[in-house]
Amino acid sequence: MPAPRVRCPTCQREVLFTPESPFRPFCSERCRMVDLGAWFAEERAIPGDSAKGPDEPEGPDGPAG
Repeated sequence: MPAPRVRCPTCQREVLFTPESPFRPFCSERCRMVDLGAWFAEERAIPGDSAKGPDEPEGPDGPAG
């Protein structure tokens, strides 16, 4: 069975998704770092409510957990 091919999330090049591709799903370390930088710059985010920090007030139901 041939190895699956995926598109690099950064540059859209085709990449073999195998252990021999050390940066998978990215095509290179550069593309991986570009993606990481986008997360640090908050250009990407997972949708949902933000987590509250220790100095932020609790919600109406008290502490979670």
